[in-house]
Amino acid sequence: MSASRLSAWLTVAGLAGLLLLHGLAMVRAPEAWYPGSIAIRLAPDDALTLGRSELAASGAQAEHVQLRRDGAGNWSVRMLPGARPPVVGDTRMGAADVASLRSFQVGAAVFRVRQADARQIAFTDGAREWRYDGATLYRDGAALAPCPDTPLSRRLVALWNRAAPYALTAARPLAVGGNLYCGNRLGLAGIEGGAAVIARVDGRLRLTAAADGVAPVLAGGSDLRAQELPLRDARTLTVGATRYRVDLGNDTLTLAPERRVALFGVPDVQLPRQVAWQWRQHSLWRGDAVAWTAALLTASTLAAPWLLPLALARRLPARGNILRPSRRIRPPSALAHWPAAATLCAAGVVSLVLQRSGTPPAAACSLLLASCALAAWLVCPGRPGLAGNAALMLFGAGLLAQLDLGLGAPDTGWLRYYHKTAALLATGSGAAMLWRLWAAQRRPLRQAHVEWLLAAIAGVALALLAAQVLWGDETGVFDLQPVELAKLALAGLTAHCLALRMGWSADHAARPGLGARWLRLLGPALLFVALLGFALVQVDDYSPLILLLLWAGALALAYALATRRRWSAALLSAAALAGAVAVPALHAAGSDGLPASFYGDRFQVWLAPDLHPHTGQQLLQGGAAIAQGGWLGTDGVLGLASMGRGAGSALAIPAVQDDFAPAFFLHRHGLLGGLLLWCLQAAVLAGLCHAAVRSARAAGTSCGFRVAWRARLHAFALCGGASFIGGHLLLSWGTNLAIVPVMGQPMSFLSAGGSHLLFFLLPLLGIHAASPSTRNQE
Repeated sequence: MSASRLSAWLTVAGLAGLLLLHGLAMVRAPEAWYPGSIAIRLAPDDALTLGRSELAASGAQAEHVQLRRDGAGNWSVRMLPGARPPVVGDTRMGAADVASLRSFQVGAAVFRVRQADARQIAFTDGAREWRYDGATLYRDGAALAPCPDTPLSRRLVALWNRAAPYALTAARPLAVGGNLYCGNRLGLAGIEGGAAVIARVDGRLRLTAAADGVAPVLAGGSDLRAQELPLRDARTLTVGATRYRVDLGNDTLTLAPERRVALFGVPDVQLPRQVAWQWRQHSLWRGDAVAWTAALLTASTLAAPWLLPLALARRLPARGNILRPSRRIRPPSALAHWPAAATLCAAGVVSLVLQRSGTPPAAACSLLLASCALAAWLVCPGRPGLAGNAALMLFGAGLLAQLDLGLGAPDTGWLRYYHKTAALLATGSGAAMLWRLWAAQRRPLRQAHVEWLLAAIAGVALALLAAQVLWGDETGVFDLQPVELAKLALAGLTAHCLALRMGWSADHAARPGLGARWLRLLGPALLFVALLGFALVQVDDYSPLILLLLWAGALALAYALATRRRWSAALLSAAALAGAVAVPALHAAGSDGLPASFYGDRFQVWLAPDLHPHTGQQLLQGGAAIAQGGWLGTDGVLGLASMGRGAGSALAIPAVQDDFAPAFFLHRHGLLGGLLLWCLQAAVLAGLCHAAVRSARAAGTSCGFRVAWRARLHAFALCGGASFIGGHLLLSWGTNLAIVPVMGQPMSFLSAGGSHLLFFLLPLLGIHAASPSTRNQE
């Protein structure tokens, strides 16, 4: 048996074992109940204060809202000071439209509104005239000077906002309170900073009171911290993290939970006499019929090309030698895989739509969908190779960790990470399968077509980055992280440039204009890097810049090795070693002398988390969870005994599903499970590098520029992708083990990073599976 076939069978066995563990976790999950509907009965002129216990609301306080019914029988809801603002329909409480204000008050300061509309507001405090347009605050017609702690990037944005037309300005909120008049801060003595905020929300200016603020914020004479809104026309109500469907009867208000409701071990709870629950059992097997239909159809179309020939072979007479009849089943043709790929992609999209609509599929349905997605990589023409096989195992392990996290949580909302990852895996795998089938039936793309494709990907990435600068923040925009698509575009652009450079003639250095040729060659990639860095600095997201630095160093080392520049490779290796030595040296130097900035604070938290009781808790809780796991996990058997059970204290770690997913994995499965995970991650990196080396060698022995360029393009693209994945793994493990400060980067294959999975990992694996070095292994 060949090594590739043995690797494929080991992958199949490993995936089968992991998927069986998925099913085992669902079977072992304890029974749980939640209120399917909550009926609240109030007499006229009566009120009732409700909170976490009465509403089964996840993330709510003990006393969160007050429901009231007036003498005419009309229902209304009032938020309580200090609580997270409820959302009535699409209206977030604790805020008011600026266009409807005639005056507002923060603390003892009263502001009279001169003119206000959806775009801007002009007001006065009796001594000065103020104007704010959603981007810039003006005092007596002049913009305020920047605040002392404002970084250069925000100073440039402020200058741009003053000169640009309204449609092109970057939204920046106006904060009322504090002791400074600078930037977009309107200082008020004796009032905490940010006690009130005016900002653009859905194209309109809104005044919002701080949920935990002490100073009263009055709009039209009413305190926004205790705002009351009618429920007459409301369709939904969100309290804490739980959303309810609202149904008003004669004397009964019925709330039907739609998202993130608390779970209970027994259907029994003490409630006020005005509140009644209708219990419903939480099922991991029953779900939306549309989702089950799509998943079963996908599984059928994926298995049919293999099962139908087997069934026919049992009915038809055997062919071949009389003494040794042959019933060998040949693999199905590529044409038979087209329906399966299209159905898989469509089923993933259907699952995503259902999740967005508030009716997620059953956990078992998502398991079936994820199984189909993983199987698609094995049955599709072409071999996944070492990197692909290890990546499939990591996908299975990551999904298992997210399922374990969701089953061990005290509410239904934590399973959404498992549903989303399974749906995105199906969507991306189906799209990659369609692309591989299409590419296998036609000639390889010509250079001009590849350049147009790279330009299109880069254009879309830049458009999304611009949208993030204008309307998003460091967490992304439109529930997406544009930097993931930008990394894919950057890896492709740079690989194309270096592949062209490797095709230059031997006397290129002696010919005039060498620098101009280099600049023309690397110009698109350098311009893209500059724009990407500018966009990331604009949204205060510096951690991807560290990834870009690691990627640039790794790609420079790959180029030096490809061109046999040993001194350059040695210098780059020495620089990497110096960077590794600098990290413990920085930790030993202490926090003295660090600047008072956003990332300066992150370094201070990393160096002394005990001195930061709030921001340092993430590192302390992560370290405690890892220590509790030991070598064999908290249950002593690599997490097998606790699978499907409560997640314990690790669930309280902030961002445990993203940045600190490795801490939960080590807590659950121990350091020995972590070593197995590290081996699979090393296999992915080694497989990508091995495929890149094979492509580079194929380019050296090929005859013809186009064939050599195509092989080099694959080689450098795989090197760039491997460097990005290695950077993610390095930063994520370093963050969880407190080796480096918290960087906010997900761990590839393990964390619930949807954009990273869809826009980077799956396309990279598709490129690897379609590379000449991988196809030659068939």
